Formats: sequence, structure tokens, C-alpha cells
Amino acid sequence: MATQATGLTTGRVDHLKLTVTDVGRSRDFYTGLLGFDVVAEFGPSTLVSNGEVLMGLSPAPNPARATTGDQFDENRVGLDHLSFSVTSRAELERAIRLLDERGVPHGEITDLTGFGISVLMFRDPDNIQLELTAPLA
Repeated sequence: MATQATGLTTGRVDHLKLTVTDVGRSRDFYTGLLGFDVVAEFGPSTLVSNGEVLMGLSPAPNPARATTGDQFDENRVGLDHLSFSVTSRAELERAIRLLDERGVPHGEITDLTGFGISVLMFRDPDNIQLELTAPLA
């Protein structure tokens, strides 16, 4: 006898929102380095997209509760990292050159053969870990 799913059926991620310490700095990082475009600006927030991912960049929703000097820490409950795909290892190598030109620290390209991808890790201005992934050649 087949079991019937009792949960909801969901699709792709519709959008995500990052709480950042400086919206302008984050907007410049995601548009200038990762190819996002500004879709809308409303109040203190900015909405950006790369054509596949829609992402909000906003200050803390309750500034009175924001921790001064806070940075992202994947060891706290919540987000661990964001991963964006690129088409090839050559694009990962191009990303390293671009990150170096912009002074953005990064790791080395790592092959995750069990997953069939190569990964390059770096962080945004608020220390959020980002990855670029490409299919293994």
C-alpha cells in the first residue's frame, strides 16, 4: 500500500531576505561583484536579482534589538551559507581573479566529487558565507 504525503508540496525558493549592517555596501557588493541588478528600493531596503534569485537587503527590522558591530555567524541558528551556481570551473577561476582584484578574501577551489561539483567559498561584507559552485569537468 502506497503512503500518501501529508505535508505541503513546495517549489523553488521564491526569494530570500538578508539582514545587513549597511544596505548600500551590500547592494554594491552583490551588484558589482556577483552580477545582481537592483529591482526596487523601498524605504531603507533594496531588492536585487540575478535573474534566478530575488534577494532583499535590509537593515535590522527592529534597530533597538540590533547588536552593535554584529557579524553573521553560521554557528547560530538560521542560515549557514548561500550557494550560487556558475557554468564552469573556468568561471570559478575567473571569480578568483575578480575577488583578488577587489580585495575579497576567499578559499581555494575544492572538488566535491561525491556531489559532482567544484566549490569556491568567500564572504560578503557582513561575513555571510557565500559559495560559487560549478559542475566538475
